[in-house]
Amino acid sequence: MTRGGRIERSSMRRPQADIEPLDDPEPLDDPEPLDDPLTSDRFRRLPWWVAVLIVFGLSRIVTTAMMLVLAAQQDQNAWTAAAPRYVDFASMWDGRWYNIVAVAGYPAELPLTDDGHTAENAWAFLPVYPLVVRTVMILTGAEWAVAAVAVSVLAGFGAALVTYRLFREHLDAGTALFGVVIFSVAPVAPVFQVAYAESLHLLLLSLALLLLVRRRYGLLMPVVVVMGFTRPSALAFALLLGLHLLVRIVRRDREPFASGELPLVIGATLLSGLVGLAWPAVAWAVTGSVTAYTDTELAWRSVYIGYQHLIPFTPWFQGFEWWFGRPLGWIGVILLVAGFAVALTSRPVRMLGLEVRLWLAAYALYLLAVFFPQSSTFRLLVPFFPFAGAIAVPRSRVYRTTVVMGSIALQWLWLLVAWRVDGYDWTPP
Repeated sequence: MTRGGRIERSSMRRPQADIEPLDDPEPLDDPEPLDDPLTSDRFRRLPWWVAVLIVFGLSRIVTTAMMLVLAAQQDQNAWTAAAPRYVDFASMWDGRWYNIVAVAGYPAELPLTDDGHTAENAWAFLPVYPLVVRTVMILTGAEWAVAAVAVSVLAGFGAALVTYRLFREHLDAGTALFGVVIFSVAPVAPVFQVAYAESLHLLLLSLALLLLVRRRYGLLMPVVVVMGFTRPSALAFALLLGLHLLVRIVRRDREPFASGELPLVIGATLLSGLVGLAWPAVAWAVTGSVTAYTDTELAWRSVYIGYQHLIPFTPWFQGFEWWFGRPLGWIGVILLVAGFAVALTSRPVRMLGLEVRLWLAAYALYLLAVFFPQSSTFRLLVPFFPFAGAIAVPRSRVYRTTVVMGSIALQWLWLLVAWRVDGYDWTPP
């Protein structure tokens, strides 16, 4: 596959010496400088990692300012007093569930509603993030809110650095850096600085994708294990690895397996699948209920459609029907799937490389199979972060300015609608 006359790197086996190290100190080398701050001579002379840290840091200042404005106007609610501190405001919603896991662990007996169904409980939240925060609390003496927000922010910086390296596998330096800008100011970017597991998960996911692109299968395995116990994603990654394996087999004449690679790829695929099934198995072992995890997840959608069994590939149709009625809702799902398929075949997305495109397809299929669309779905779209690289491809200054300003405006809207608590709130983030 070609991109502007070049051969896509994912279709060839590159020599080991041609693989760029994670700590490559190269300056930004955009071949077509633009008249904007990112491509000024002073900025372009910076090491890549300094430029990325500046971009992500400035974006966090912007988001922090918006959150401080909303915190000052926040009324008393189930999580905080009126006008809470930033760290308390940033620890609402699911942050309290992670706090419960960090302090008290998981219930051995599933809580039940008055009518006998499984109620919302901690089993919906995987253990790595609260365990990391708990460790920071023990080592530093910090309170939960401070430690949780600090872990998220630091992991966000790490994710931005690895994302840049991932983009540089197929994009020039200027485009990759602007991709990090979009990554940093995305409409749901506030999750990088709240007590949620998304930042840590993105750090692990971006690292896993980079290792896959570079064929570092042995190093990939432990990353997949930790990632799979941070956010639900291991089954989608197993699908990605399975597709990657098939592609490698089909293309073995052009990219033959190096010594020992084939068993490593197979092992990584099986391991990722096992990790994806492990947490439901742990919940079953502790509670004695084989459906403990799925029943817990279904509890959150019961306020919309009542208690139902999980039937794969039906939740989006159920959700769109709830929101828009039938047949309009069903038509909406079909159009959404078709639009996503068209996006995957677009030139900017093809420029990201085959492995990244396979991840986007695998995660989309996973979401379509099991998740119910509601206000929190926007946060569940965060693992689609490689799209930021594709959005960054057009080089028009007006376009890029519009994208950044529009993303920041959508951040404000997301915070206003989803994060701020306004009485009886049915739009959780």
